[in-house]
Amino acid sequence: MPGIPLVDLTAAHPEIAEEVEAGFKRVIADAAFIGGAEVAAFEREYAAFSGLPHCVGVANGTDALELALRAVGVGAGAEVILPANTFIATAEAVARSGARPVLVDCDPQSYLIDVDAALAAITPATRAIVPVHLYGQLAPVERLRAGLVGRDVAVVEDAAQCQGATRHGRGAGSDGIAATSFYPGKNLGAYGDAGAVVTVDADLATAVRRLGSHGGLRRYVHDVIGVNSRLDGLQAVVLRAKLARLASWNALRQAAAARYHALLESVEVLRPTTLPGNEHVWHVYCVRVPGDGTPARRDEVLARLHAAGVGAAVHYPVPVHLTPAFAGLGYPEGAFPNAERIAPELLSLPIYPQLTAEQQEQVVTALRVALGAG
Repeated sequence: MPGIPLVDLTAAHPEIAEEVEAGFKRVIADAAFIGGAEVAAFEREYAAFSGLPHCVGVANGTDALELALRAVGVGAGAEVILPANTFIATAEAVARSGARPVLVDCDPQSYLIDVDAALAAITPATRAIVPVHLYGQLAPVERLRAGLVGRDVAVVEDAAQCQGATRHGRGAGSDGIAATSFYPGKNLGAYGDAGAVVTVDADLATAVRRLGSHGGLRRYVHDVIGVNSRLDGLQAVVLRAKLARLASWNALRQAAAARYHALLESVEVLRPTTLPGNEHVWHVYCVRVPGDGTPARRDEVLARLHAAGVGAAVHYPVPVHLTPAFAGLGYPEGAFPNAERIAPELLSLPIYPQLTAEQQEQVVTALRVALGAG
């Protein structure tokens, strides 16, 4: 069987190659390497795509989340609530803002943040909740907001995996602010690191732009202590070319996910669940391999898939509280039973817009064999 990668980062390039080459020539001719016309155009276009008035490009998704948190007033002494089953960058952004990450469990079916647990974790020090829009679908932000009425707690959405996804017809950040990543493997991926913050609030957009430009909006005027986190012109060229195709590429991901769902109906895995009201854009197609509470069976299946040429993977093998980096938070094993039960079973199958039906059939055949051999 020919090799099938988890994500084929080269497959889309022929479609955009001419536009990218022309755009690179414009940037080089103008020497607009940081900021410039291409960045400004991308910010306008991504804001419009998101259905929001403001977009600020930054250097990467982790910076985007940190700057969004700082823009809403998160800092030293604050607490920020987030799910335990997320990429470590979510917790890193909180820690880098000066706040303490407060972890909560996830919903056992959707794997999205447990809203009731998040609301129950609020203390007088809580300044924000970060719902993570995991794998390509939005968390139930409207339920969070309903529970926060009358409380001075911001919702800062981690939208790194959901470009183009909607919930009840609305995208990430529609009621406030959201941070996203354009890491190369994302649905909208750059040719390097890049990120952005989108928001409905002009003041928050200005705050993010100021913080990401050494704390000032004019050269040598530094109003606050900021960082150096700006989107460069070359990445904006790539993102503009891809953004023009993102809706159609997301539709291809949705078709691939539907095909997997049908092919896996009789296979011994638990298929992913989409929350009612969500338009999922399938950044990741993640199944669960039933096991004994350890990753042994899942890892054995993964090894057999690799031997068969299938580039499956695991997102994310260890909940945040069980990583050495955040052991100091003091959460013991067993603190978040859903996240800890799910993590050893998760297995991500190849998905990207150019994945063919034949390749998907090969993936499922290999998975069936790998499970049967266990």
